[in-house]
Formats: sequence, structure tokens, C-alpha cells
Amino acid sequence: MDWLWFVLVGVVCLLAGAALGFFIARKTMMNYLKKNPPINEQMLRVMMMQMGQNPSQKKINQMMKAMQKQQEKK
Repeated sequence: MDWLWFVLVGVVCLLAGAALGFFIARKTMMNYLKKNPPINEQMLRVMMMQMGQNPSQKKINQMMKAMQKQQEKK
């Protein structure tokens, strides 16, 4: 009978730890994305204009694809 309670408490603690870990990881990831948002087309357009380049849609699409390929390599 004692081993049954031991197993039951172990399973409950395991589930509670998994749930707690999920919410902590989610909160950490949301804070990271708030501080470091992913680059979108509008940000690229502004960055290119600041560098003195004329941002055409073709250039922006090329840069977005290049960044996505770089992300896939990691």
C-alpha cells in the first residue's frame, strides 16, 4: 500500500513539474521575443533606407529569403 502512494505522488509531482516548466519556458520566450522582435519586411525597408539604398520589393524579398535560409542552417 505504501508503494502505491509513493508512485502516485511521484506521478503527480512529475506532471506538476512538467506543467510548471512549460509555463516558465513560455514566459521566458515571450519576454525574449518582446525584447528582440523578429525582423519583418517593414524593418528591412527602414534599415535599407537608412543605409541610403532604394528598397525595392525584389531586394526585400531576397533579403528575407536569405535570412530564412540562415535561420534554417542553425
